[in-house]
Amino acid sequence: MTKNFLFTSESVSEGHPDKVCDRISDMVVDTYIKNDPYSRVACETLTTTNRVVLAGEVRGPKIDDAEIIQKVRNCIKDIGYDQNGFSWREQTKVETHLHSQSTDIALGVDSNKDKDEGAGDQGIMFGYACDETEDLMPAPIYFSHKILRLMAEDRKSGKLKGIEPDSKSQVTMEYENDIPVGVKSIVISTQHSKDLNHNDVKNLIIPYIKKSIPEKFIQGLNPKEIYINPTGQFIIGGPDGDTGLTGRKIIVDTYGGAAPHGGGAFSGKDPTKVDRSAAYAARYLAKNIVKSGLSRKCLIQLAYAIGVSKPLSILVKLDSKCEGITSDVIERIKKNFDLSPRGIREMLKLNKPIYQSTSSYGHFGRKPTNNGEFSWEKTDKTEVFKL
Repeated sequence: MTKNFLFTSESVSEGHPDKVCDRISDMVVDTYIKNDPYSRVACETLTTTNRVVLAGEVRGPKIDDAEIIQKVRNCIKDIGYDQNGFSWREQTKVETHLHSQSTDIALGVDSNKDKDEGAGDQGIMFGYACDETEDLMPAPIYFSHKILRLMAEDRKSGKLKGIEPDSKSQVTMEYENDIPVGVKSIVISTQHSKDLNHNDVKNLIIPYIKKSIPEKFIQGLNPKEIYINPTGQFIIGGPDGDTGLTGRKIIVDTYGGAAPHGGGAFSGKDPTKVDRSAAYAARYLAKNIVKSGLSRKCLIQLAYAIGVSKPLSILVKLDSKCEGITSDVIERIKKNFDLSPRGIREMLKLNKPIYQSTSSYGHFGRKPTNNGEFSWEKTDKTEVFKL
């Protein structure tokens, strides 16, 4: 492949209809896990004009529908929606259709005296890390997230007035010798109040581009390649403008297309689902490998079968200078990391109500917190991979 190219990634804000759904689904996961750390949850959410519908399977404590519905409203309020077509208030109808998990799934997943806990489903999961940014993420998705995250922080604090919750960003970067050297174009589409015109929106948003992207990357950017609300206005947005569903932004959630994705969404799933937990584990491994200095970039693939505890395969891809050491790296992974579903949960301490914060601005490239959020972003195992 050529080492000189353009690459583009997009992000969406927490007010994007699909992200509203991810937030609500992860709220359900957190609610059950807070009451019982070993709850099983698979929750999907749909949003449209003044309506939210939850459906899925759970196994855990009895939680009243009224409590879930109130927490749905709290999510919507925190995101910032109080509009005619979508609001945290009673005008938006909330339905919940959560029911008991299939006993067939439980037979394969639960541990017993004869076997360890099995994976909650079959599938392939990927993790990736590279040295393009301080948090070892690909630069285009990292900067796309950062623009929207800073906008949201100021919007919610009241500093950024007239900008509404639904936004999208897109950053195109130029690479030379496989290294990002500059931004070629930026697209920001953001919902706004009817009191702002196109120039008003531009003037409000440009500073967030400058705050988010280092000067060395944007100093040569042609102002004509900054596209802010290219259609001219964006007043009707959120679930009133477009139906939202859980799990439709899996590339936004991961690496912006810079690495493969196994296909499974994360939000709404408890950590026995390897779609989520094994993807976190793969990122943890890849990040520690890159942080160790072994390779500039690392791709990990894990594969599982439902009801089987150990991964069926482990793939490691490093940069071209490391072609002869991948088998050694795989052996170090097998020796030092338990990649069974139980092992991953215990290693990363995933049986905690830590998932709502993952539902927007990416599951990766985030800062670990004292509450246990983003534990898979720690780089505490670099010694394992130092040759």
